[in-house]
Amino acid sequence: MSQEKKETYFSQLDGVRFLAVALVLVDHWLTERNPFPLGHLGVTMFFVLSGFLITRILIQSKLKDDQFGRSHWFSVKQFIIRRSIRIFPIYFLSIFALYYFDVPPVRETLVWCLTYSTNLYIAINQHWMGTIDHLWSLAVEEQYYLVFPYLILFLPTRNYLKLLWIMIAISIGFRLYFYFQGSPWLIQYVLMPTALDCFGLGGLMAYYFTFKKEEVFEKIANGRFVILSFIVYAICVTLTQIQQKETHQIYNFGNLVAERFLAAVFCFFLIAKAVAGYSGYVKWFFENPVCQYLGRISYGIYLYHNFVYNYYHTPQTSIVLRGLHKIQRIAPYFTLNLGFELLYFLMLTVILASLSWYCVEKPINYLKKYFTY
Repeated sequence: MSQEKKETYFSQLDGVRFLAVALVLVDHWLTERNPFPLGHLGVTMFFVLSGFLITRILIQSKLKDDQFGRSHWFSVKQFIIRRSIRIFPIYFLSIFALYYFDVPPVRETLVWCLTYSTNLYIAINQHWMGTIDHLWSLAVEEQYYLVFPYLILFLPTRNYLKLLWIMIAISIGFRLYFYFQGSPWLIQYVLMPTALDCFGLGGLMAYYFTFKKEEVFEKIANGRFVILSFIVYAICVTLTQIQQKETHQIYNFGNLVAERFLAAVFCFFLIAKAVAGYSGYVKWFFENPVCQYLGRISYGIYLYHNFVYNYYHTPQTSIVLRGLHKIQRIAPYFTLNLGFELLYFLMLTVILASLSWYCVEKPINYLKKYFTY
């Protein structure tokens, strides 16, 4: 691996990707049997990680533009092309396949799917979208990419900190506004502006890593902060659930306003420590070959998992559930065995994501070498 590659690739982040997607899968497949907001935490982890990686790429691009005396529009073009190569192929292939097989509600919402605006559809109509409801988070990221690169590339670097803190404040402000307005929870959950604190915290991490590595970053990349921030987040979740039971109201200030920010703070410290490098058991977990591989194909795992199985929308006649029931008839021990069912869904999802990685994503990703910054 070249020196430049070593400086831009953080191996433990693949382990973080695996952790994030695992939280989402467990949450989506267990549904009401899981009382904890694991899926929310997993998506928040992805947002903070994207905030770090994208901001760091853009800052490095801006510095190179200044060094070589080239226009920042060069880096805008490279960023858009490279992101498109990484994200679009399997996304649009999935949409077209779902359209062909008439999987609802793809045909009725095709324009929303093709324009990465399913989150707006959910917010406007105030209901989920069945087997494609998880695409809202991909829409949020894409909408973020439409605006943020221009801010980093064309603003003076001295304004970066102000920008990132404003993003965090705007996000919390939007959630407070929706909360006090009594707006449906789906609106504040799926909109891009209400997730800006996640991206902003990731951006802060990238800023400190690039410009203040010794003064700030090495201090925040501390395992004690990871533990402390998780405790604070866990206390918030616990208090929220206690209030839910006492008031018989599902949504309150805790899960509508505070949880996402505290989850993002925890993810901020978790990822910062992974960038610096964990040791011991955590290092083994994040760097073992299985976690590394599953983290590498995590985009496919996330994209396909709801098509493999969705507790609310997968019909009993689906090929996935027919296969599961056949195994259970042959081996009755696995009937009503939740652990086996989760393993079965995971195995199918990983197989699908692996085929996607080797047949589509990896070959197309080679094109990115022609569009270096």
